[in-house]
Amino acid sequence: MTQGLDIALIQTRTPATAAAGLAHVEPLIRQAAAEGARFILTPEGTNFLEQRRGLREEVLSEEGEDAAVLGLQALAAELGVWLLIGSAIVRSGVPGDARAANRSLLVDPTGAITARYDKLHVFDVDLAGGETYRESASVRPGDAAKLADTPWGRLGLTICYDVRFPHLHRALAKAGAAMIAVPAAFTRPTGEAHWETLLRARAIETGAFVLAPAQGGRHEDGRQTWGRSLVVDPWGVVIAKADHDEPGVLHARLDLGAVDRVRASIPALSHDRPFDPPQ
Repeated sequence: MTQGLDIALIQTRTPATAAAGLAHVEPLIRQAAAEGARFILTPEGTNFLEQRRGLREEVLSEEGEDAAVLGLQALAAELGVWLLIGSAIVRSGVPGDARAANRSLLVDPTGAITARYDKLHVFDVDLAGGETYRESASVRPGDAAKLADTPWGRLGLTICYDVRFPHLHRALAKAGAAMIAVPAAFTRPTGEAHWETLLRARAIETGAFVLAPAQGGRHEDGRQTWGRSLVVDPWGVVIAKADHDEPGVLHARLDLGAVDRVRASIPALSHDRPFDPPQ
């Protein structure tokens, strides 16, 4: 595993169509690459964010036909970088199920997709301020955790609401993840209350770098997202953070040797003990 890695998180305010989504994120990715990033990560819903049912159906397409996905594959190849499309909202491809997949796609420097992950935990909540979300109505949840190989070590893939499920992150770390991606479109209320705390907790529990590119601001469909993209090291220290919800690029340099050092210092991943369930 190579020890040093320059990464960039792309913070976006994604529009409501894939073509517009590509036009929005492309200059930010070009900036990140020009400034030295070798691995670039974008947020959840990079291709489009549209929760109004009729309009969403109009722009939804197959993964292999989505304008943003295809454009970002070509861009990764042009720039010669690794790119995590934090997620694209695409047709699930499951016969008889009209719901979409909320899918992370890891793209290598040739433009090939080397890993896919469908979001396991869908966001079905009623917030105190009156906001209601039923992601399960439009998104088919995945059924498998996913690790991906990179030149710098193994990457665990998660998406947004997955951050509230520590056992998923622990399983990824125990399977060898040195980095865990948490691309997100956190709501403002939950982001303000929980975003940074949850991400730091997942890093501390796993002894892994947590990389969390985020959506931010008011979107065309009316939703508001928190922004504040950040990078947390294996000790739980925030090493890079956007303090706003505006689109932009956040750089960080990862010392991947810290993963082994932290896990040797506190080897909690090897200290599991069986126990009887609570009564």
